[in-house]
Amino acid sequence: MSQNLSRRAALSLGAATVTASAVAGSALTATAADTATSLKDLAAAKGLRFGTAIGMRMLADPRVRELVIRECNIIVPENELKLYVTHNNGPTEYNFKPADDLLAFAESHHIAMRGHNLFWARDEYTPQWLKSYDFGSKPKVAAEKLLRDYIAKVADHYGERLNSWDVVNETIDPKTGEVRENAFSRVLGMDTLRIAFEATREYMPKTQLVYNDYMSWEAGNENHRKGVLKLLHWFRDNKVPIDALGVQSHIGNGYDLLGGQVNAWKEFLDETVALDLDLLITEFDVDDQTIPTGDIEQRDAIVATVGRIYLDQMLSYKQTKDVLFWGMPDQYNWLQGFTPRADKLPLRPTPYDADFKPKPLREAIALAFKNASAR
Repeated sequence: MSQNLSRRAALSLGAATVTASAVAGSALTATAADTATSLKDLAAAKGLRFGTAIGMRMLADPRVRELVIRECNIIVPENELKLYVTHNNGPTEYNFKPADDLLAFAESHHIAMRGHNLFWARDEYTPQWLKSYDFGSKPKVAAEKLLRDYIAKVADHYGERLNSWDVVNETIDPKTGEVRENAFSRVLGMDTLRIAFEATREYMPKTQLVYNDYMSWEAGNENHRKGVLKLLHWFRDNKVPIDALGVQSHIGNGYDLLGGQVNAWKEFLDETVALDLDLLITEFDVDDQTIPTGDIEQRDAIVATVGRIYLDQMLSYKQTKDVLFWGMPDQYNWLQGFTPRADKLPLRPTPYDADFKPKPLREAIALAFKNASAR
């Protein structure tokens, strides 16, 4: 949305601000009392888990460690388990040290850690050696062996200490809705996805297997949603072992349609759970880049309202079991460098600000957990 709002956008934003201000007002008066109960405890009371992504830079900050210990019962590595970190220097070289450090922190505080990800199906996030790898005279055999060997190595290293894995990440092109080409699929085709899930089930039989993607509820995501649903049906039709859809939930564009395409999103979720799949909110944040006002209270109020509407809809499905943010507090969220505001003000997409103080979004999450039915 441009800085010059359309009439409809302006009216909707005005309505959003009024609604949000009411929500935020009650949130601000309740925050001091309600932060006494952690988000992880509010979530656990309903059979849910709450957490955040965390990376080595965050782990080095004692304030982040304190926040995570207080609020979270699950974490996910931000980048430390991606192929370009764990397997970047050739087919026989592995580096699990950063992820091991995160897991050691988690386990020392009785916090679960999920795995993200075994295969990010996009060339731009694939190690250079793999993109130029010579699979030889029997390329399909060699490619399958390479993929299975990597998953076996990860399984041998971690066992089932990570009880949920994003096996494949972002294989659907959001513009076309078709499966992306990548280093493995150029040799194996769709069998790449089948092999990845089957190997993970074989080597980590008790682990939840997840397909993770960023299709969303805003306008412009129609092809992405259709493509993901087509893929999920393909998984089921081909008996590919999969337990859940990871809904990344990077929301926040389209404030002229407060709450996004709620009905279309419901249809997407209905069709997903009808395939007997659980839902995970894996990378939640509410981008306030396009909220035209620079007023912090108004921005926070709108973010809280949009976040609450989204969470209420997602948590209305008992199949939703986990809610994870993609980094908190605000200054550690990836959007700061990815979608900067035109006015150069810092983004405020998470429950805690740069001073580690709770914001209206934190109260919106707490209220959503309280309002949710037990899993």
